[in-house]
Amino acid sequence: MTLDEAQAAIKQAIAELHLPDSIRAEAAGDAKAFAQQGNMQVLLIIAALLAIYIVLGVLYESLAHPVTIISTLPSAGLGALIALRFYGMELSVIAFIGIILLIGIVKKNGIMLVDFALEAERGQKLSPEQAIIEAARERFRPIMMTTFAALLGAVPLAMATGPGSELRRPLGVAIIGGLLVSQVLTLYTTPIIYLLLDRLHRRLGGEGQAGLVRNESAPPTVPAE
Repeated sequence: MTLDEAQAAIKQAIAELHLPDSIRAEAAGDAKAFAQQGNMQVLLIIAALLAIYIVLGVLYESLAHPVTIISTLPSAGLGALIALRFYGMELSVIAFIGIILLIGIVKKNGIMLVDFALEAERGQKLSPEQAIIEAARERFRPIMMTTFAALLGAVPLAMATGPGSELRRPLGVAIIGGLLVSQVLTLYTTPIIYLLLDRLHRRLGGEGQAGLVRNESAPPTVPAE
């Protein structure tokens, strides 16, 4: 029985006892550390996402494009949780480290697509639709190569045997599951979110990246005398 299952059974037993208000039960030892760890995990993920958003916002000088890149991360977390559930593993500290690693590995897919699309809009004067489609075509092979390199690197962890292997397996399983699911979804979801944010920017009064490039490259007009 895992620690999480044991805690659930203890809570159920305490509820069935109908203890008076003067008696209070609380966790201690490993159970208390496990509960504190669960609360810290959410804060760690939020802090990691906030740090990534700030860095990408400074890099692209935009508030919208970091959202496009970060949108690839939920699919990675979902894939990791599905893989852990499939193999009957709990979300331990080691598995959580795997999810943190996925944040860094998976967001490079969005960076490759967004960076190429912006360069196509600015350099080749393409529309956002044409730019993101061209980015998906041109960056497909590099994305697949880097993803499978990381995935195959995690296979020995997931298939490890011997002393201490039960500690390393959740890490490998979380990385493999997250990469597989994110690879299938992000090639479709990232272009959609990119176009949705571009249209939202235009509705709010902006001209989009292509419009800004056209205005900057247009010759200055001289007022008639």
